[in-house]
Amino acid sequence: MDALDILTDLDNVVPFFQPIFSADEHRVVGYEVLGRYKKDDSYISLGPYFLDETIPEEYRLDLDNTVLKKALEQASSLDEDVMLFINRDADLLLYDDESLLEILLGYDKQGVSVDRIVIEISLNKSQEDIERLGHLITYYKTYGIKIAFDKLGDNSHQIDLIGLISPNILKVDLQALRSINLAPSFQDIIYSYSLLARKIGATLLFENIEMVYQLQYAWKNGGRYYQGYYLQKPDARFVDRNVLKEKLKKECQMFINSEKKKLEAQFEQTEGFQTKVTELLQKHRKIEKYEELLKVLAKEMEQFAFRMYICDEDGFQLSPNIFKDQSGWLIQEGYLHKNWSWRPYFLENILKMRKERKGILSDLYSDIETGESIRTFSYPLKDKQFLFIDISYDFISDHHELL
Repeated sequence: MDALDILTDLDNVVPFFQPIFSADEHRVVGYEVLGRYKKDDSYISLGPYFLDETIPEEYRLDLDNTVLKKALEQASSLDEDVMLFINRDADLLLYDDESLLEILLGYDKQGVSVDRIVIEISLNKSQEDIERLGHLITYYKTYGIKIAFDKLGDNSHQIDLIGLISPNILKVDLQALRSINLAPSFQDIIYSYSLLARKIGATLLFENIEMVYQLQYAWKNGGRYYQGYYLQKPDARFVDRNVLKEKLKKECQMFINSEKKKLEAQFEQTEGFQTKVTELLQKHRKIEKYEELLKVLAKEMEQFAFRMYICDEDGFQLSPNIFKDQSGWLIQEGYLHKNWSWRPYFLENILKMRKERKGILSDLYSDIETGESIRTFSYPLKDKQFLFIDISYDFISDHHELL
């Protein structure tokens, strides 16, 4: 439809509400407000019109505010702890930084408290005035308004904003999880979002959940809030807050059981590595030269290892690498005396091994040299020396509990 047809018929512009569910309560904790235009017996999404920069700002703002006012009128019937998520383009916020707050404060007096409002900020193009936007968002937060960052990762300017303010919610799109050509780094990116949220005290909201495995993925990666067609589609009416309570409770229990089973299998694998390495070191305890020891160990552990080396407690490599390629095991002298203390958790794990006198299995990560997903089993030797064994991806892929 032509935008002018909609802008001259605002009576048929209405809000739709998509429920947002929580992992801790298994019920609706909020609704995202979405604009629709009623045409005959169908509804047309207004999303493209909100983002169409050929439409003058004042018209798009009028459309936004019309949807918002109608949504706030209906929200007065909700429980007082239900949040309302409102989408706002950053450029429109800067174009008119007063009308939104005026509307919200007006309805605050009518029973829709501003501390229930979550403004989803979208950066749709290069944002030149990040500092001004940061100050504006900080000002909104003084009223108790919550801030969410939408389309996380789509725009590098969000990193600048995160540096200026601490958003309450980080919204992660799981649409990419449906692709058969999903990049291996996707998991690492999601993990980094999880760490970021924890560091700044934000909550992760996963959207576009359309299948049960996406819900499980969101749960496993620290998501507290969930949204998507698998749960509930947008509707003109509010749903019963407990509409999925039993279903979500059962599915989360399945996720819990599956994860516990996987962790138990990982512990068993770790114990297996521990036993194997202990036995081999005892068997070859008379070998004192690092290179000779690594050659012997490599031959007996080649079913799961592809690289080994020895470091001291400060991370300096005491041995060369022994590395397995298609031709067999190679000695890489160039790694001798390199220092690895800069790696995350390196010194922490060294001290833990020294204190507990047992090995540690790392999490799954991408190897810098091979680019493959691997794990490392670290083992304490004598005299503050430590053996590092990199586990091959082939072995990991054959043991799904390690993935």
